[in-house]
Amino acid sequence: MTRHLWALRATASLFVVLILAVVTRAADLPSGSQQDLNRATTTVAARQDAIDAIPTERLTPAGRARVAWVLENTSVFRRLPVRITVCDPGLYQFLVHHPDVVVNIWEQFGVSHLALRQMGPDTYQVTDDVGTSGTIQFLYRSRDTNVAYIDGQYTGRLLGHQVRGRGILVLKSGFVRNLEGKCYVTSRLDAFMNIEPGGAEFLTKTFQPLVGKVADQNFIQTADFLGSLSRTAEVNGRGMLRLAARLERIQPEVRQEFARLLEQVAQRTGRANRPAWEDEEDGLAAASDRVEPLVARRPNEAASPAVSPTTPSPTPAP
Repeated sequence: MTRHLWALRATASLFVVLILAVVTRAADLPSGSQQDLNRATTTVAARQDAIDAIPTERLTPAGRARVAWVLENTSVFRRLPVRITVCDPGLYQFLVHHPDVVVNIWEQFGVSHLALRQMGPDTYQVTDDVGTSGTIQFLYRSRDTNVAYIDGQYTGRLLGHQVRGRGILVLKSGFVRNLEGKCYVTSRLDAFMNIEPGGAEFLTKTFQPLVGKVADQNFIQTADFLGSLSRTAEVNGRGMLRLAARLERIQPEVRQEFARLLEQVAQRTGRANRPAWEDEEDGLAAASDRVEPLVARRPNEAASPAVSPTTPSPTPAP
């Protein structure tokens, strides 16, 4: 595939930037469903379960209107594979609520083709290098539930005209600590996407297996990367603080909070005050090995479960 195939790159970009939305503990899932946790699904039951997980009553009127419009005009629904990682819960929540920190780290490692900048308290602007741009707005944020709205456009050369895509991502997070003190974070992402007429047909008929596979791998690799950052903060706190100081494309107060959380992780593991010569630069290298989601690299063709399209009758957008 060439790097100018928007249906693959643009949709995957929107999936990977938001490691936000529905996360639940495996123990909380219905009986009999655990065998399918590592597989994506597009079933009607999963879709309804995802809709029921949206805390509509806690959204603003504008947020409810956006959610309602996307749900009524969904072109593609996908529940991505559940992922369980070992991660400090405070650090995990911070990175979910500040995706620009993750993307800026990728930029520092030189593996990202995305740019993500905070434009307001709950809003981020995202661009990539093939003609995709858009905004990401958190409609709801809490410890275990996050809902985000995506509004993106493609203006590249592939289709010859601008195509708009809108979506809702939902995340519920489960946190379980074992007897040794390790925290296991379970993450599951549900995505509802609307692609304008013409673009939706092109996507669902031509690239749905590829887009689904890329989205799944992006989510899995990014969740693993958050765990790698947490582990690196435990074994190489000084190195992580140096990395935090180099993050120049995030708000200063966000950078300071990130550094504070890294120090807390290091102190809890007794690594904060060890001699400088014991710093493990290999820790940062190990983290960077897991920082290459497929939107940052060039994806390879692979088989994947199909994304189930619907053909709604569009209504006026909010």
